[in-house]
Amino acid sequence: MEKDKYSQVPNPLILMNEANKEKYSESFLALCALQHVQANREVRQCQMPAATTPSLSDSKYFDKTACLDNGLWAIDELVHPIVSRMEYHFSKWSEQPEFIFALVYKITKDFMDGVDDVLQPLIDKARLVGLSAKESWVTGMVKMLLGYLETQIFPPLVTAYHRTDDKLEVHSSWMHLNDQMITFDKRMQLLADSGIQKVALVSEGLSRSLSVFSIYVGHSDWLRIWADIELNSAQNKLKSELEDEASWLCSIDPQDELGHQETTARFLLSTREDYKAPPVSEFVVKTASTMIERSHALPTKGTKIQYCRSTSVQFLNDFFVLLHEGCEALQLPNTALQDESLLKASYAINAARYCEYVVREWGEDTAFMELGAHGNYVDGNQEQIHKHSAQRQCSFFADEIAFLVKLGTDFLEQVMSSILIEFEDLSWDYVQSIGSSNEQNRPDDQVPDEENLEVLPGFVASLEVLRERTTKLKLYLNSKDFLDLWRSIAEGLDYFVYSSIRWGQVKFSDPAVVQLRVDTKALLRIFRPYCSRPEAFFPFVTDSLKLLTMRETDAQYFLEALKKGKDNSKSGLRQHGLHHVDASQAVKVLRSRKSGG
Repeated sequence: MEKDKYSQVPNPLILMNEANKEKYSESFLALCALQHVQANREVRQCQMPAATTPSLSDSKYFDKTACLDNGLWAIDELVHPIVSRMEYHFSKWSEQPEFIFALVYKITKDFMDGVDDVLQPLIDKARLVGLSAKESWVTGMVKMLLGYLETQIFPPLVTAYHRTDDKLEVHSSWMHLNDQMITFDKRMQLLADSGIQKVALVSEGLSRSLSVFSIYVGHSDWLRIWADIELNSAQNKLKSELEDEASWLCSIDPQDELGHQETTARFLLSTREDYKAPPVSEFVVKTASTMIERSHALPTKGTKIQYCRSTSVQFLNDFFVLLHEGCEALQLPNTALQDESLLKASYAINAARYCEYVVREWGEDTAFMELGAHGNYVDGNQEQIHKHSAQRQCSFFADEIAFLVKLGTDFLEQVMSSILIEFEDLSWDYVQSIGSSNEQNRPDDQVPDEENLEVLPGFVASLEVLRERTTKLKLYLNSKDFLDLWRSIAEGLDYFVYSSIRWGQVKFSDPAVVQLRVDTKALLRIFRPYCSRPEAFFPFVTDSLKLLTMRETDAQYFLEALKKGKDNSKSGLRQHGLHHVDASQAVKVLRSRKSGG
């Protein structure tokens, strides 16, 4: 075979003389007729309890073909004498299964033309409509190989797996065997598909028996061993990947440093680079994808679900837990913020978002949509990392997606809280002194020039730190989450500044109002690179400044109207451009004007 000069195995179907051929044909037809009768008998027995149901007549053809989906007896009898010859060679190749699969494929292929020329006319004469001699021949050879694998190849592997402490060699042998099975299945399916055009229902039934992976259907314990081996191999590779610090480092686009929304905000994210996720997330996705591809070789939904839950899903869950634990270890709201903490948290969030995107894509694949309805199956030894599935989506990865969404949201909130707490600590003295006349180094009646007025020194440090944090986060975080984050930070700052001012107790002089407006503009400038109108995210501070800067006569009239309830409706407030403060809040702000009575 290495030199590709092997001779074709003589086909006895072609070598038969006319007398033997006629006798064989009679025997073949008789056996087909017997199987046909048996199929009809089984259909009648299945339909007996529900004979009154008219719809059963529509499914009669499918039921009948289902009785034939395990191949034709007549062709199975042709396989039997060949098996004894082949098993002699198989016994020498227990450590080299690739030779076993190669020999079975070679014999199957060499006999294919004779099977089609001699047996297909006999199947048609037997009126087994839609059945292919080629496919039945392939099915028979696969069943033969399945029997040998089940009795001679897998049992020693299982024994070695349970008895050997050093399982590395067993793992390697098992994975090699499965690789060979996958390749063999694909080659045999191509041979089977080279037959006549098949009826869809017949094809669906027969194709189930064309896979050597059917061996796992009747041996769930063997399937668990295979899944454990695959998972163990993937986890070892991940462990090596995590030990490399470069796996967590992500290159930053130089354009992001410009800080211009027009050039950097990309919201159609699809690649790892778009999500700014570390390389380890790509490794995890590809490794899980490889295991998922292997699951396609399994012939039934039950085995596919069991294998996927025990391998790819468990592998993903382990990584997701790792991301969660990494963020928890940072203790963001409880410690002083550091650039390294923001970087690690950002990369973990980016990794979660990228994995969420990929897993959603997988869940929308047709193969997984079919498994979604059966997604409640869970291997008894597997623990789910996400228990809150009351609003479970119709998706195979519903729990995993929910866990990733919660992970990303929770840690974005922690980053936001950390920044707000830090800002509050740095600016507490400043906000407590807003509106106090002793903060002004000039007479109350002297209104300063706003263009030349500087931010109060007590507010400068908090603004600088806030600018640094938002700039870093823009570099580190993916664009979607950064958009949500800076808006949430802005709204939190608006609430903090507004609620910290002792409205109704302090009295704002005109210089104090000008100073507050200067300080507010400095705060808004931090967010201007990300939005053309950042004041929209500071609604309460903006409305308060509108009230404080109203003309004296308008302010007095408006205050009196609010007190008397004449202007207490939302429409009245909107006429003055106030869309967020209510009437009682507006009264407190107006009373804080020094000349507002």
